[in-house]
Amino acid sequence: MGIEDNNMRNGRGLSDQWADSMVVRPRTTERSITVHKKLVLGFAISILTLIVVTAIAVLLSVRFEECAGESSSRGGNGSNAKFNGSRDGNGNHKDEEAQPWRHLRLPTSLRPRHYDLRLSVYMDNFTFSGEVNIEFECVNSTKFIVLHTDRLEVEKVAVYSDNKKPGVMRIHRQFHYPGNQVYVIALHRELKPMRTYKVNITFDAQIESELLGFFRSSYMLQGERRYMAVTQFSPTHARKAFPCFDEPIYKATFRVSLRHDASYLSLSNMPVEASISDDDGWVTNHFSRTPRMSTYYLAWAVCNFTYREVTTDSGVVIRLYARPNAIQSGAGDYALHITKRLLQFYEDYFKVKYSLPKLDLLAVPKHPYAAMENWGLSVFVEQKILLDPEVSSFSYQMELTMVVVHEICHQWFGDLVTPVWWEDVWLKEGFAHFFEYVGTDFLFPKWNMEKQRFLTDVLHEVMLLDGLASSHPISQEVYDATDIDRVFDWIAYKKGAALIRMLANVMGQQVFQRGLNVSHLSVSFFLSLSLKEGKDINIKEVMDCWTLQMGYPVVTISKNYSLDHSVTITQEHFVYDREARFRDPDLFNRSLQWQIPLTLALGNSTYKSSEVILWISNKTETHKVGRMDDDMWLLGNINQTGYFRVNYDLHNWRLLIGQTARSRDILAIYHTPSGLINVPLQIICYLPQEREFLPWHAASRSLYQLDKLLDRTEDYSLFSDFVLKQVASKYHKMGWPLALTEGSIIQASYQTEELQREVIMLACSFGNKHCHRQAVSLISDWISSNKNRIPPNVRDIVYCTGVSLMDEDVWEFIWMKFHSTTAISEKKVLLEALTCSDNGFLLNRLLNLSLSSDLVPDQDVIDVMIHVGRNPHGRHLAWRYFREKWDILNSRYGEALFMTSKLISGVTEFLNTETELNELKEFTQISGGGAGPALARAVEIVEANVRWHSLYERQIFQWLRKSPNG
Repeated sequence: MGIEDNNMRNGRGLSDQWADSMVVRPRTTERSITVHKKLVLGFAISILTLIVVTAIAVLLSVRFEECAGESSSRGGNGSNAKFNGSRDGNGNHKDEEAQPWRHLRLPTSLRPRHYDLRLSVYMDNFTFSGEVNIEFECVNSTKFIVLHTDRLEVEKVAVYSDNKKPGVMRIHRQFHYPGNQVYVIALHRELKPMRTYKVNITFDAQIESELLGFFRSSYMLQGERRYMAVTQFSPTHARKAFPCFDEPIYKATFRVSLRHDASYLSLSNMPVEASISDDDGWVTNHFSRTPRMSTYYLAWAVCNFTYREVTTDSGVVIRLYARPNAIQSGAGDYALHITKRLLQFYEDYFKVKYSLPKLDLLAVPKHPYAAMENWGLSVFVEQKILLDPEVSSFSYQMELTMVVVHEICHQWFGDLVTPVWWEDVWLKEGFAHFFEYVGTDFLFPKWNMEKQRFLTDVLHEVMLLDGLASSHPISQEVYDATDIDRVFDWIAYKKGAALIRMLANVMGQQVFQRGLNVSHLSVSFFLSLSLKEGKDINIKEVMDCWTLQMGYPVVTISKNYSLDHSVTITQEHFVYDREARFRDPDLFNRSLQWQIPLTLALGNSTYKSSEVILWISNKTETHKVGRMDDDMWLLGNINQTGYFRVNYDLHNWRLLIGQTARSRDILAIYHTPSGLINVPLQIICYLPQEREFLPWHAASRSLYQLDKLLDRTEDYSLFSDFVLKQVASKYHKMGWPLALTEGSIIQASYQTEELQREVIMLACSFGNKHCHRQAVSLISDWISSNKNRIPPNVRDIVYCTGVSLMDEDVWEFIWMKFHSTTAISEKKVLLEALTCSDNGFLLNRLLNLSLSSDLVPDQDVIDVMIHVGRNPHGRHLAWRYFREKWDILNSRYGEALFMTSKLISGVTEFLNTETELNELKEFTQISGGGAGPALARAVEIVEANVRWHSLYERQIFQWLRKSPNG
């Protein structure tokens, strides 16, 4: 999973250009700006999250990384120029030729053209043998052929000249260099430039149990264990399945043949061209030649699955493959249906036809990621593509929809255009993450994802991360192989999406569309577009400010209360830990500066202006924005389209707060003055009057964060009672949903259903007695009648509440149902409900069972540990269990750093005692390895949690005791 690169920087260029143009929805140039009621409570409620993490991050003292000015010099001199110099194929060719296998990057002397790959797959003993013929071109004379291999037993190697005098070339020596996972073939005589050659290699390997390369997985069908095997090559694991040039820049075509027992079927990126049956009960499937693509998008699978299919209007055959019982139940029909619509949507949006004759969607029991967008054969873990409408909640449907939208987007932004290297994951993944919301809005306009969920689930979340001193630039240098996995983090995905959303809004949709017109443009040109918005704006320069330095600015707008009606606007690097400037002055002495598209509006109780855009490029600027009377407020960053926070002078704050009181709207408060730790709790008092989903959703996310910091304190009931008082009236007004008589999901009632669910979750989580009685009643009815009448949209809430309140027999009942149900979505909800028990023995038993059971997917093993850690009765238990089982966990997930990082973060994020902090520091010292950066970040967070308690716990409880709303 890499991204397009910018050939204007570091000497890195795109491997391909786009083929046609893309269309973006039209944009109006002027909008009447209102202090939106839907957004206002939600936005300022995000202050609560801000304060909670401020409280956490206030305490972090970490050295900043290089600033933009320093970063922009990368590639000219110094280590990075040395590192990337070999990519031009000229300057460092002699240096790299001495011992080319010692470099992280492959030498540039050779360029692959085509792979002919033939594999025999033995599912009885989980091994495979293969033969690969690689046709390649010599760019610079060399005696060395350096290919990636990892865990392959090479049997035979032969090199052939493919020119006028074909023949076998003598091999001087050959060896494996494990340090860089390469196999080196040294020849007696040089390969000549502008000539083509072939290398033939036969090899053997294991079908691994580890979820990378060519790996195996299992599932139960009618009481019998079945096995299947599938590939996961991104980012650097194709080398585990065949010798190859395993870097994204080395695109080639592929022709794959798979030989296996005839009781299995096989899939690959392209359709089967010919199928030959042998007398011994084996079959060989020959797949058509692929377009040019990178190795990490090659894929194949061998399984006993069945499928359903649809055909698009343009003739593309879409098939969804899954376990036979899942296909028979129709669990794949929903994903198949939306994929058909999405292919047409993206073809119309991008003005580029889908490039292959077919698209297969493969649902597998285990996978290291939610999904992988292999060209023509996208692989999904079952929970992200199979949906049973009779038992699946709306939130499950929404999450599944967004995963499918993301992966189908990659068939254009990723598969068609691929990166040359891994530094800029943000562009490819950022586009796909942004289009999760755009594409989902196309499928279900009433969901209003881009205007609502994007703010709470993407923008607010990533700004919390990116406001820490331990953040990093979105474009990261890769100096070591282990760095490649680390670039796939939420800064890349979520900040990337936020920057693209900002870019689309500031450019205007027509210009943005021209930027995505791929008939003659590359992404590098897209970033070099100019925009006329009062002055010429070079988009590449603008984006460099945001991608080459960490963090984001806070923009302070101060009204000049004089006759000239001007405002003074300043920018500075926003960091939560305000004491960092005293502990590390160098942190704030660096020139961190952005080109900021600041949207601005002004108004009062009777008037609201249209939006204007000001480009802020300097530390301090003065602008005239029209007549401003003393009673007129200013509002910046309208609709939070910009990736920055906003602060105001004190008088303007008072005017905005007054507008809030009059309209019950909560403004987009990005940065509160110091000493206002209780302001978010005061704002929460507006919740009972709110009728929209977004403010409640934003509030609940913030309250749960604060809850995890307070839930083990002596005075916790003060906080929980306060929350219950704010929720009570809305809870009793909305009531509970009725069970559906038809197993269908009703999209039209999305806002009402989701608001109802949000309120019920808050009520049950914080101890509303009526909510508890209702949950217990529903569970009891299920147990006594053996008929589950619980509405799907609240099953997770009911299951969790029942397990936490009722006896051990209920836990055993849920555990039994987890094993017996065949509905994937129901399994996930049942498993997570088991983590809600307040019985330490049962929680410890669950941790052991999940880690040892083949029936629990690896992603769910991690989720179980994280959910136990979020339970105040299981937090220290999960932390102790994590340390005791670290060797097992690290050996299972060690190469998938994304999974270990998620596990470390989830288990440790709410530890908040001195004892737990000391235990974490000790564990970090003796562990480390590939997980070192994740553990170091965990230490920072837990240090912040401990300091948060010392600074704010007493202050919050004092306010709660005095508050009339408490």
